[in-house]
Formats: sequence, structure tokens, C-alpha cells
Amino acid sequence: MAAFPFIVEATDGAARVGTLRTTRGDIATPAFMPVGTAGTVKTLTMDQVKQTGADIILGNTFHLMLRPGAERVQRLGGLHKFCRWDGPMLTDSGGFQVMSLAKIAKVTEEAATFASPIDGSRHVLTPERSIAIQADLLGADIVMQLDECIAWPASEARAADALRRSARWGERCKTAFGTRDDQALFGIQQGSTIKALRRESSDRLLQTGFDGYAIGGLAVGEGHEAMCEVLDYASGLLPADRPRYLMGVGKPRDMVDAVACGVDMFDCVLPTRAGRHGQAWTWEGAINLKAARFADDDTPLDETIACPASADYSKAYLHHLVKAHEILGQVLLSWHNLAFYQTLMLGLRAAIRDGRLDAFRAGCAAGRRPELD
Repeated sequence: MAAFPFIVEATDGAARVGTLRTTRGDIATPAFMPVGTAGTVKTLTMDQVKQTGADIILGNTFHLMLRPGAERVQRLGGLHKFCRWDGPMLTDSGGFQVMSLAKIAKVTEEAATFASPIDGSRHVLTPERSIAIQADLLGADIVMQLDECIAWPASEARAADALRRSARWGERCKTAFGTRDDQALFGIQQGSTIKALRRESSDRLLQTGFDGYAIGGLAVGEGHEAMCEVLDYASGLLPADRPRYLMGVGKPRDMVDAVACGVDMFDCVLPTRAGRHGQAWTWEGAINLKAARFADDDTPLDETIACPASADYSKAYLHHLVKAHEILGQVLLSWHNLAFYQTLMLGLRAAIRDGRLDAFRAGCAAGRRPELD
């Protein structure tokens, strides 16, 4: 029995609408989790994040263990209190950063060892240490197993080695985590773009048993079409009564197509990163507010979105802020982008309930605002 019940309320093909019930509140799925890498969703207060409609945010184990230190966060009351977020929180395991810092990291059967990019200090991240940081020190509601994520392309032999190490680490994480009523542990499916390996990974995860399951090793260079080919079968290899989380995927097109394949949860730095660089996400795609064509445009980004940044400021003003390098421009565009993402999730949930997901997808693909009600 899972620590947090997951109730599937409606389906449309493989797509699902559900509710993940946690001790800190319900998460409506499909769900997008804003990324709070260092205990902050960049440029925004937690009140602003909550106003966008987000039920859950993500914290980053790797960065928080280096600064300010996981033990310090625990002494200060845990990550929820530290950053003033009272809703559910998921923490990643640190595995992705091990891949991205491959030049300064070494992976063995026992652990991942790496040098801090901040001060060069040496750190050893075992599966047991990852669980202790996430569950006991930071106090996450949803804890991720430590896995070995590899970039694409990868040989079948390399992908097999990584998934099998991830499976063994998953067993160690499950033992370290034990049984808890107020926290959940998710396992991570690996296997690159090779179907037989994805199946093997899923089988091993199911033998261990987790409260939820993530699909890892995508959005690492394989491209949209290859990602969708994997998702066509990878989601169905995981239990239907547990949430499925596609890690690190956040382009609207990718998320819409992934939902159609049965994915329930997403996270990505894209909306806030784009906002800090002058980009706003719209139904027509991303627009660059640096462009001269917005200098005299007195229309808002999207007056239908219930967010001040979306509805109350003109594109001309946002253009001015971006060109003048004013911090407010980064704040407003990040705020709008997260509100747009939550509006997209709301629209997906409504479309699935009404059995019109295909029409919703077609509208998104055509670059027009789909019917959201």
C-alpha cells in the first residue's frame, strides 16, 4: 500500500486526471512542479508561486547539501519552514547533477563522489546519504531514489549498466527509507531509448516496490520524437495505481504529448529560466520581449490568465523592463510563465475529464489557445 493514495478520477485514452493525497495537501494531476533549486523558485516569493496555482514544488538535494548544508536546514526547522512553503514538496536525489558534473564526479557501486563546484570540497553521495538528506534533514514529502542518469546517445551496454546500478541503488534507498506514513519514496525507471532495457528497469522497480514511479533518462539529448516513442510504452510499464513522474521535461509541447501517454507529473527550470532571459510562454509559443515589435504594444501577455503579471502589464512595459535590465522584468515574466504552465495543466485536466484531449492537443500544436472550460 502506497504512503500517499493516488486516485485516478477520469481517463481519456492513456491520459489520466487524478489526485495524489499527501499529508500536506492534495496534488491535482497532471501537475507541473516549479523548481526551487536552492530553496527558492528564482525571482519569486512562495506566495507568488502559490498564486499561480502550483500544488507542489521541487527542491534540489545536490545544491542544498552544498549550500547552506542539509544539517543547517534541519536545525532551522526543515526545508518547508526555511523557505516558507507549506504545501507538498518533492526533492530530487542528486543523481542528475552527478551526470551533469561528470568531469568532476566518479561513480562506483558504493557511491557517487564529486568535488563541489562552489569550493572544491569532496563529497560522497551514497543511496543512504541521499535518503537521509531528503527525508530526515530537508524533510521532503516525496523523496526520490538515487539513480545513475546518463546522457543520450548511450550504447546498450552503458545504458544497461546504469539501469542495473540504479536498480541496486533503489533497493538500498528502499531499505534506508523504511516504512513511513508521512513521506513517500519514488523509484526511477532508466534504460535510455531501448525498450527491452526500459522493461527490465520497470520489472526490477516493481520487485522492490515504491510509492510512485518516475521516468528518468529523457530530455537528455534524444529529441522530441524519440522521447515520445519511449513514452508510448514506458508509461504503461509502470503501475496504473501509482503516479508517474517524467523528470526534467518542461516544454509545453513535450508535456501535452507526455500526458497523452499517461504521465502525471512534471518539473523543469524552463519557465523561470526563460523569464529571466526575457521570454514569455504563450499559446503561440515562446516570445522574446526584447524584440522591437513590442515597444509600442499596449496589450497584456494574456488577460485570460488570473495572474497580475499576465493580465495587468503591457508588453510595451515588459519590453522596457527587459531592455533596461530591470529586475522587475525578470520577476513578472517568471511569474507569468509559471501561471501559464499551471493554466496549461488546468486545461489538460478539463480536457481529459471531458474526453476532448485530442482537440486540446490539436489546438496547442496549431499555436492557438484551446478551450479551457
